[in-house]
Amino acid sequence: MPYTPGEVAGKLGVSIDTLRYYERIGLLHGIERTTGGQRVFSDDDLGRIGLLRCLRDSGMPIARLRRFAELLHDGPDAAEQRVQLLAEHDREIDEKVARLRREQERVREKIAWYRAETARPKGSS
Repeated sequence: MPYTPGEVAGKLGVSIDTLRYYERIGLLHGIERTTGGQRVFSDDDLGRIGLLRCLRDSGMPIARLRRFAELLHDGPDAAEQRVQLLAEHDREIDEKVARLRREQERVREKIAWYRAETARPKGSS
């Protein structure tokens, strides 16, 4: 089923400007156009954009997103390279989550400390 840019933006929670940007920087290859020049997106395009958003939202740098898009464009021959790139990103996500958990623990410790401070009667030590 073909989708307009507005429909894609609504379905995926991205702006039309983001779609244009992704196309301009080479993340989206081969988007069909109507005879009037308007982009028309397929279900496959939606899946690809959804994956690119996931990777970007999880911290993948634009340069690596471009590389991933190139590997997608290269088809089945580049499958192993895509796996390697995604596995590396997955490891980085694990590291970020672990780092965030450590920071969250520090924040929770500080919350507990401040709660204990505010629960003490004034003037007591």
